[in-house]
Amino acid sequence: MNASTLVQKIWNFCHTLRDDGVGYGDYLEQLTTLLFLKLAHEYSQEPYNRDTHIPKSCDWSSLRGKAGEPLEAHYLKVLHRLGEEPGMLGAIFFKAQNKIQDPAKLARLVQMIDAEDWISLGVDTKGELYEGLLQKNAEDTKSGAGQYFTPRPLIRAMVECVQPQPGKTIADPACGTGGFFLGAYAWLTRAGAMLDKRQKTFLHRETFFGNEIVAATRRLCLMNLFLHNIGDLDGEPTVERADALIAEPQRSFDYVLANPPFGKKSSMTITNEDGEEDRDALTYERQDFWQTTSNKQLNFLQHIVSMLKTTGQAAVVLPDNVLFEGGAGERIRRKLLETCDVHTLLRLPTGIFYAQGVKANVLFFDAKPKDGKVHTQGVWI
Repeated sequence: MNASTLVQKIWNFCHTLRDDGVGYGDYLEQLTTLLFLKLAHEYSQEPYNRDTHIPKSCDWSSLRGKAGEPLEAHYLKVLHRLGEEPGMLGAIFFKAQNKIQDPAKLARLVQMIDAEDWISLGVDTKGELYEGLLQKNAEDTKSGAGQYFTPRPLIRAMVECVQPQPGKTIADPACGTGGFFLGAYAWLTRAGAMLDKRQKTFLHRETFFGNEIVAATRRLCLMNLFLHNIGDLDGEPTVERADALIAEPQRSFDYVLANPPFGKKSSMTITNEDGEEDRDALTYERQDFWQTTSNKQLNFLQHIVSMLKTTGQAAVVLPDNVLFEGGAGERIRRKLLETCDVHTLLRLPTGIFYAQGVKANVLFFDAKPKDGKVHTQGVWI
């Protein structure tokens, strides 16, 4: 089966499940866990013979021989058991659930995935398929997934402005489904980019570092990266399940590309690891912050400055209130202009995000040594 036919087949089955009330997000979750198991099975066979660390009682073969209620019961056991494993395996299956309540349709999905040789499809095909599902999920306003999905044309534009170099680290403290990482990966592996063996290994294992507090979104991100050949089946996940703002960063990075979640001052929407939201005023008491505030965009901006090496570069999507708010916002902007070279402000058209009515901008700035000088001499708008 060629790539386009497979994509259409997967989309058609998604529509079938939607008739049963299974949304794109739920479908993505099942596709993610099952596809990971199938890929692990393929890697454990000839000629790869890799140790996937998946217990035999939970591997792909244990699923495909079952149907009906026994399949559903076993699938739930697999999800729970693998969610307790360390590394990438446990991260993919952490708090995973079965959202397909009809065992017959679960069996059909298993059969559909089992029928394909996924490794042979190639990185581009698998990646495009998964990215397409993520975008469709973001467009589904009922799912609320748009907040974790930055439009890919904007990502490409930001990456092309920053032009990350091989052998450098790239971080995103609110990485959602991993769009900035994939944009940077595409830039670094573009036609004509000549990477040596060491640079390719670094790109595969040591370039990208992220945070995502919502377990389900982190799972989608890790799978998205894995399908694009970032990270190892048996390695440690490159994305931590944590609130990046709680503590000072443990290391510094060459580049930070980010679209922090939007929210309101003094009445923030706090999203926990289950994706549930609570409204609360929250401040972070950190010694490296210039100003204590409950505005989470201002907190992310301060955090991103702390993440950068002295030669680091950042490109950050920020709402209008960060640029024009008085009080803490004004003081933070002044410190940013003094300590960094804030060289470019890109005003974005309204409607570029899936959330309606959001007015946003991209701020580009470079870190500078702490030498007491004012480093911003002019801002291009």
